Amino acid sequence: MTDRCAVEAAELPSPLPPELRRAESRAQLGVMLLRDGHLTAEQLEEALAEKESRGGRLGEILVEHGWVTGALVAAALAEQHGLEFLDVSRADVDPAALSLLPEKLARRYEALPICFLDEATVLIAVADPTNVLASDDLRLALGLNVRLAVAAGPDLLRTLSRLYRVHVAVDEAPEQLEEMDPHLADDVREGATTSAPAIKLVNSLLARAIEDGASDIHFEPQANGLIVRARIDGVTRRIAEVPKSLQPAVTSRLKIMGELDIADRRTPQDGRVSIRFAGIPMDLRIAILPTTYGEKVALRILHRATGRLGLAELGLSPNAEAALTRAVSQPFGAVIACGPTGSGKTTTLYAALDFLNDEGRVLTTIEDPVEYQIPGTNQVEVNTRSGLTFARGLRTILRSDPDVLLVGEIRDEETARIAIQAAMTGHLVLSSLHTHNAASSIARLKDMGVEPGLLATSLNCIVAQRLARRLCVECREPYEPDTAELAGMDMQAAGGETLYRARGCAHCAGTGYSGRVALYEVLPVHGRIRRLIEASTDEIFAAAVEAGMTTLREDGMRLCRAGISSIDEIRRVTGDRLT
Repeated sequence: MTDRCAVEAAELPSPLPPELRRAESRAQLGVMLLRDGHLTAEQLEEALAEKESRGGRLGEILVEHGWVTGALVAAALAEQHGLEFLDVSRADVDPAALSLLPEKLARRYEALPICFLDEATVLIAVADPTNVLASDDLRLALGLNVRLAVAAGPDLLRTLSRLYRVHVAVDEAPEQLEEMDPHLADDVREGATTSAPAIKLVNSLLARAIEDGASDIHFEPQANGLIVRARIDGVTRRIAEVPKSLQPAVTSRLKIMGELDIADRRTPQDGRVSIRFAGIPMDLRIAILPTTYGEKVALRILHRATGRLGLAELGLSPNAEAALTRAVSQPFGAVIACGPTGSGKTTTLYAALDFLNDEGRVLTTIEDPVEYQIPGTNQVEVNTRSGLTFARGLRTILRSDPDVLLVGEIRDEETARIAIQAAMTGHLVLSSLHTHNAASSIARLKDMGVEPGLLATSLNCIVAQRLARRLCVECREPYEPDTAELAGMDMQAAGGETLYRARGCAHCAGTGYSGRVALYEVLPVHGRIRRLIEASTDEIFAAAVEAGMTTLREDGMRLCRAGISSIDEIRRVTGDRLT
C-alpha cells in the first residue's frame, strides 16, 4: 500500500521546491496535505525543520501550529497506509467490542474497538497506524484478528472518555465491590477497610464529573440501581449507573464526607466538604433527600475562583453594559440581579463589585457561601448554626461603615427591608433575587413587604439573566431559518439570514454545545418606571420595552445572529414567554 501512495505522490502535476522534492520520500504525509491544498510549501518546510530540530511527529507539529486539523492529518495517514479513515465522533460503537479492551490499554495504545467484522476479527480505530508494536499487542490482548482504521487523536481520546464513562470505577475492582457487604458501610466510619472500594468509586465519579465541567452531581436511587447524573452546561446527562448492592456504601461515603449522620435515613440533611482537584481547591455542598428507593444525594460544585471578571467581560450588549455601569456608579441605591438558580447572578454581582473595588471605598459582602475571593473586600459567610443569618449579619455590617454592600440573596422580608433601607441611607447595595424577569422583581419585593415608596426612591437598576449553551464551534451547522421559526421567536424574517444549529461531534460529546453564555435584560429604574412602581408587572414591562429595554428573548436572538447559540436553546432557557 505504501508503494502505491509513493507513486501517486511522485506523479503530482504541481511543481514542488527542490528542497521539498528531496524530502518527499520521508515527508509523504506533508506532501499529500500540500497536494490537496491544505498546506503551503512554506508551512511544510518550516514544520520539517522543526521536526528535525526537536523531534516529534510531523502531523502533531502541523496541528500544533494550527495549519491543519487533526482530522485532515488522520485522513492523510489513512490514505498513506491504505486504511480506512473513521470519524469516531459519529461511529456506532458496539458495546460488546468495547468491552474487550480495558480503558487503561485503550488509552495506552490510543485504540478504540468499534465493531466485529466477523467472529474472529474486530475493527479498531487508532491514532497512529505506524505503531506496529501496538498493533501486535492489541492482537494478543484481544485474542482476535485486528483490522485497523485511522482516527484523529484528540477525537479518539474524547470518545474514549465518553464511552468508558459508563464503566467508571465499577470495572476497576469488580471482585472487591461485588463481595462488599452493602449493609456494613452503614455501621462503620471513615478509615474502615471495607470503605476503600466506596471511596475509590465516589472519588472516580467526582473526578469524571468535574473534568466534564459539571456544576451539580445527582446520585439518584432507582429500583434496580443508583443512577449518577451530572449537570453540564445547564443540562443533566447520565455518567454512570452503580449496582444496587453498592448504593448504601456510596450514600454513606457521601454523608461521611459532609459530616452528616449516616444512621439517619429518614430526614433531609445538608452538609459541606472542601476538596482539591488537580491541585485546585473547591467546595461541595451536599443535600440528602429521602426517596422511595433510598436517599438521593445532590452535590453542588463550588469553584473557589480567584480570577477577576469585569463588566466588559460579561458579554452584555453595548446599551445594556452602559446602563448597568451607570447604575453601579451611583453613590447609593440598589442594583438587583434576578433569575433562577444557576443563571450567573453571582458572577454579575462580583463583576460590579470588582468595578467598584478601589482604595476609596469600603466593600463588604455577606453570602451563603462565599464563592469568589476578592482582595480588598470584607467577605462574611452566613452560618445559621451559630446564628449568623443574612438579617443579623446585615445589621452588624451597617454599623461597620461600608460604602458598598453585597447581599448574596434577598430571601425574606427582614433581609429585603434592611437592604432597601440601606440603599436609601447612603449605601450602594448589590443583591440577587429569584424572579422570572426584571419587571417581576418589583412585584416580588412588594410581596416581601417593602413599601412601594421605598422601592421608587432606592432602586437604581434590575438585571435579569439566563445562561444558554454555546454552540460547539467544531460542528455547528449553518442554515437559513424559515418564517415560521422566526415568528415563533417574535422576530421578522430577513431575506437570506443565516443562523446556526447544533449537530454534535466528539468535541462536545455529541450534544452540539460546549460552554455557556449569558443573556441579559437590563431595566434602569428612573423617570416613568419610578412612577409606575405601584403598577402591575405587565405595565412596568411594557413601559420598559417602550423606553428601549432589550428583553431576554431579544438578547438571545442577538447571540443567535452572532452564531454563538441557537434558536432552540434560547427558546429552552427563556420559555414560551417573549421575555
